[in-house]
Amino acid sequence: MHLPHQRAPLHDLPDTPEAYDAVLAGVTEQALARLTPEGSLEHPDCVDDIGDTSLGITSLLCLAWQRTKDPRLPDAVRRSLAFHLRERVYREDNPGYPNLRARGSGLPYARYTLAAGAHPIGDWPSTVWALLQAVNVLDTAEGLVDDEQRTELVEVAHGYWRWLTEATFFNPQEAANQAIGCVVGGLMLARHLPPQEGERVRSRATGLYGDEIRAHRVRDRGALLPPEHGGAYDNNYGPISLSFLAQAHRVSGEEIFAEDGDALARYIDARLPSGGFDNGGPRYSEQHSAFESVLGLRYFSARIGSDLGRYRGDGRWARHAVKADGGVDGHFAWMLVWQIRDTTRWHRTPSTAPARHQLRAGSVSVAFDDRMTPSLVEAAGTYYLPAAVGRQHGFGPVTDGFLLCRPMGEVRVRDVTAGGLKAKLVTKPVVGRDHVLRHVQSLYVTDGTSLWVTVAVERLPGTPYLLAGLPYAVDDGDRVRRTAEPRAASAGELLLTHPAPDDPHHFDARTDTTQEQAAFALAADPRGYGNPDQGWSHLVASSALEAGPAADAPDDLHVFAVRYGPHDGAFTPAFEREGTALAVRTEAFTAVIGDAAGDAHAEPELSLSG
Repeated sequence: MHLPHQRAPLHDLPDTPEAYDAVLAGVTEQALARLTPEGSLEHPDCVDDIGDTSLGITSLLCLAWQRTKDPRLPDAVRRSLAFHLRERVYREDNPGYPNLRARGSGLPYARYTLAAGAHPIGDWPSTVWALLQAVNVLDTAEGLVDDEQRTELVEVAHGYWRWLTEATFFNPQEAANQAIGCVVGGLMLARHLPPQEGERVRSRATGLYGDEIRAHRVRDRGALLPPEHGGAYDNNYGPISLSFLAQAHRVSGEEIFAEDGDALARYIDARLPSGGFDNGGPRYSEQHSAFESVLGLRYFSARIGSDLGRYRGDGRWARHAVKADGGVDGHFAWMLVWQIRDTTRWHRTPSTAPARHQLRAGSVSVAFDDRMTPSLVEAAGTYYLPAAVGRQHGFGPVTDGFLLCRPMGEVRVRDVTAGGLKAKLVTKPVVGRDHVLRHVQSLYVTDGTSLWVTVAVERLPGTPYLLAGLPYAVDDGDRVRRTAEPRAASAGELLLTHPAPDDPHHFDARTDTTQEQAAFALAADPRGYGNPDQGWSHLVASSALEAGPAADAPDDLHVFAVRYGPHDGAFTPAFEREGTALAVRTEAFTAVIGDAAGDAHAEPELSLSG
């Protein structure tokens, strides 16, 4: 089976003016055919996330008119704008809305679902979206609407802003993408207000960013990140936040948005493998955004000098939101408007600078988590997740059922490049159940096609093995297909094991259940509201690649060696002591891992030659 949301890299989408004109032409024809006598441009199947959608299509028609002067569009814009102002602006409190700070304010807001009291929790983001659609119309409707309509839209947009920042708690869902979107709405609205009021709104927007978003950033993998739904990063909403940061910088010129966007972009670059597959987050573990992410990934790919567009988006939303029948939906339409108007082009080559939390070359990559344990390994188009054994998750040696991957002290990292090879040495102090402190040294070497992993640790009791990953997915053209088959070889015995019990706490990669589905099944809250990462942490056991120790390792060490990638050639690495150092010789390289005895800063030493 193919994973539903992991599709083509976003930078593969044509983004020329001609390509965007074709997109707008398609939207125009659908919209004109859909326009009701009342002026609605909503998709007939739209129920949730509906409060801003007609206005979103209106904004796209405004942009299309600016580019083509199609004579059919002015009437459609005026009628659809009148519909939104008449039918989709609410001023009476929604029964059951839990986040009000002031009752009966009379300020306008948009509803997530039109029926009173039905799912009111979504009204805050829906009002942010409506504000953004409104300011986009104001930016592009010159010559299309009369002064009366324009004045009313400015008043409603200003009311949306006040409802979001005065009548309710700010960012009640703890979702940075929504909160930064609100800030962007204020920055854009300010340009359409009288100077004094505009400056007040602009100041309030930047203040909210600093006090309510930036001050609450969460650290992950060495970066401070705007939190998404209570987590540090979400692979669906994180790139959307990046788009909002790009627009905030474009509108305001404030360097704080560029600096924070750079930090988030470098984080995404480090966690994203060469093939663009990613998973994880506090809301939608494997669901990717598409057109909503293009602006941010493209804008910051140029700023940080890396190919962020390799991110695999969901091609069904390649240009704009669509419903199940493929019909255009106005949800998030402002992102299409912004990316069309932005002239930044994709940066398409990888960054060559070493990154602590990533090793990447060619089609091979390893992304590391906060503990410098691999969170995702990619080689030969196959993606491996951390495996689980006895409720412990990660990559590393296992002895007597205990996984040695959680550091007890400082983790040291050294990067080396030599002769077309890239290597990273990770040294961790770890403590087992026997309370003995051991140093686990993990060497990762790649030539861009294969990945060699060598793990050395002081001699372990029992019958140890290396937990070497959960084979999960494989590239299949532009799509990503589920797999349970590794492409790997080992210096010791190599086994692929699967958990026996048939219950949600055991994940068998041979089934059609996705990681996202399995994670939500273990989450504390319902799907869509729970945290799948937290749910997945409750997993007891998973399918796992298990590599036995090499037979010819030095007597005082257990050494494990795995080669991920093509099966070409025998894999017979050799290991020997060179003084206190360990020499590792394979068919592709020789590496010498030092013990830091000769380093004045106690840093582990690494030399590499092809």
